Amino acid sequence: MSKFKYTLLALTTALMGTTAMADSPWQVRGRVLGVYPSESADLSVGGAPLGGDVDIDAGYVPELDITYFLTDNIAAELILGVTPHDVTATNVAAVAGADVDIGDVTLLPPTLTLQYHFFNETRFTPYAGVGLNYTVFFDEDAGPVADDIDYDDSFGLALQAGLDIDLDGEPGGWLLNVDVKKIWINSDVTVDFTTALGATVDADVDINPTVVGVGFGYRF
Repeated sequence: MSKFKYTLLALTTALMGTTAMADSPWQVRGRVLGVYPSESADLSVGGAPLGGDVDIDAGYVPELDITYFLTDNIAAELILGVTPHDVTATNVAAVAGADVDIGDVTLLPPTLTLQYHFFNETRFTPYAGVGLNYTVFFDEDAGPVADDIDYDDSFGLALQAGLDIDLDGEPGGWLLNVDVKKIWINSDVTVDFTTALGATVDADVDINPTVVGVGFGYRF
């Protein structure tokens, strides 16, 4: 065999190996999420405390996540999705303890976690993870009472636990996934009530949702 053929064979083998290594670590899932806020807020006007709290409804949305296995057990996962929520200021002292509709807002909370997968001899692979979340707020609607509303973006911790169930009994392939995350989200919110109350209300809002996901994935 000529040197050219040896070289061509070596390059082909190397490229095939590289392709296999590049393909095999990837996993993609599509899930349906239930996002359940555990919300609280400190309201103030001009630095003076104002009685009241906040209520944020649950959301149900589709989500895409991408996982890359750094080793057989350690992986990095990025989740992508948006969640709209209705927001109500509750028991507001300035309006005799009434509830005030302050519209709705949409969250884009990309979350990156580092996971450990507990591989065993069964088709069930549990995993746990820890990571960081950066939440962007957009499409803010101030509702029928406030003149305007503004949410600051948030940066916080995320914890995760989940289970992959192999559906075809072979390495890679299709899987069923159940996943739970706790994400810490905090936003400084400014609500302009100039027309209704002649004041601007500042709110330090903790959203801190529990995120439950169920869906299917594919390991390449």
